[in-house]
Formats: sequence, structure tokens, C-alpha cells
Amino acid sequence: MRIRDFTPIVFLLLAVPAHAAGQSAVPVSEPAVAPEPSKLLDRVITNQKRDEAALDVYERLERLETRKNANDPVPSSVKIARVIPSGTGMDKIPVKANGHPSDAEAYRARLESLEHALALIVNNNRSQRDALEKYAKKRKDRNDLIEAARKAFNFTFVAREPRDGRLLAKYEMTPNPAFKPTSRLTSIFPKVHGYVWIDEEAGELARIEGDVTDDISIALFLGKIYKGSHFMQERYEVSPGLWQPSFSQYDFDGRKFFSGFSMHERAFYSNYRYIGPPKEAIEAIRKELGRGDLNKADSATADP
Repeated sequence: MRIRDFTPIVFLLLAVPAHAAGQSAVPVSEPAVAPEPSKLLDRVITNQKRDEAALDVYERLERLETRKNANDPVPSSVKIARVIPSGTGMDKIPVKANGHPSDAEAYRARLESLEHALALIVNNNRSQRDALEKYAKKRKDRNDLIEAARKAFNFTFVAREPRDGRLLAKYEMTPNPAFKPTSRLTSIFPKVHGYVWIDEEAGELARIEGDVTDDISIALFLGKIYKGSHFMQERYEVSPGLWQPSFSQYDFDGRKFFSGFSMHERAFYSNYRYIGPPKEAIEAIRKELGRGDLNKADSATADP
């Protein structure tokens, strides 16, 4: 398991946007009765699966900031990319800070490469069948982990907290002592403690934050993520009925083989735009290639 795969496993797949907004000062009325967690969490899981599937037909802009230490005020590196579904994963095409291509020829070459990959899928080329099967299995595994997380944790209502004029139900997430892991991946769950914030009206995960409570083996036990590592994610409604991540933060320390590592990343996701499944996406890419002026930014390459 790669280090970056750890966080998506931890509950509802911290998957990816407008920037995370601050707490709203608009008064909101708090219901007198605490929500019944079982039915609410069932809705969240159903919606999470749908939101996950939508990533296969939506492109977005990603700004990834890396720091040497979690509290460094300035990132040591910043990478900005246009993230486009390729049918068997995500193609990340680098862009400048203003969202424009840094090298028009290289940008065009990447789009042409994506067009070629999409064409192989649309034409049911044999060379892509294995990749499609592997990607479908990965999707199924993620859905299975969502279901497992529902049983792996106990959720205790804490309070309601306002965000942008809406109330979020906050739950503490503690390992369920009766849960029996069935795989190496689900064995991670008993070593995580955290909180989730749920938009009750929408039935959507709005925020998740957690800590690693015991060392976790990774990479076939050739490495570890150390106790005290931390993760969080903010999620917002990016179009009617569709919720996606807007901000993620990972602060992991550990070792791989015989060397220690620290990973401190903050990712901002914005400019979600429907591009469609491969048959529709390839037409959008071909139209863009036919424009000629690839330095002209559109809604998918605006500033993050």
C-alpha cells in the first residue's frame, strides 16, 4: 500500500472544488433532538458511493502544497495540475499558478496522449481491457471499504456546529471493539480515532479529521506510519446534489524500509466541471485541441 493510499482508506475515502470556507456567523436554529446515527450514516454511505463514482466524469483543478514540517508557514514546493478522468484513473496535466499551461507544446502533447488513451477505451481496444478491469476492481474495493468502515467504528453524537449558515452534526468516531478485520486494509481501522461532521439535510460528509493511535504497517510490512500522524478533509457541495473534497491535509511520519520519512501535504481542489465518460470526454478534448489557442484559460484552468 502506498503512503498516499492510507488516508482514503480511513473512512469515507478522503478522496477531490472551492477552497474551504470558515465558520459562518449567520445564526442557525439547532434541532432539539440528536439525530439517530444509523439511518443518517446509511444515507451518508449511499451518497458517498455516488460522489465517488462522479469523480470518473468530473475534471478539477488541484493545488498540492508540500512542507518539510507541518507548521512551516510557506510550502517547500507547490504543484498545480488539471486533473482529468482517463477512464482507467486520473491524468494530471501540470499548469502554472494562474492556471495557464507553462509550455503550450507540452500541454498539447499531454492532451493528445489523453485523447489517444480515451480513444482506445471508446473503441474497446484489447490493450485497455486489463486496465479497465483493474480500475473497476479498485472502485469495488473502495466501496467495500466504505461498507466495512460503517461496522468498524462506533459513532457518538457530540454536538451541532455551524458552517456557512448550515448546521453540521458532529460525531466522535471510535473503533468498534467487536469489529473483526477481514483484510490487511481493514486492519487499519482499529488504529484510528477521529471525528466526522455530517450535513444532516443533505446526508453528506462535510468534514473528517482523525489521528493514528498506534503504528500502522504499510508496504507489505516493510514500512510504518507512526502513531500521532494526522489527517483531515473538508467537503462542499460543488454542484446541486454533488459533494466533493475542497481541501485535504496529511501529516504523516513513519519509516519505509530502513529510512524515516515525513509527509506534510495540503491539497486544494477547485473548478469541478463535468466532462463525462470516455465517449463524451474524448469529444471535449478533441474540441479543445481544435481551438488552437491552448494558452486561453477556460473554467477548468482558472486560478485555484
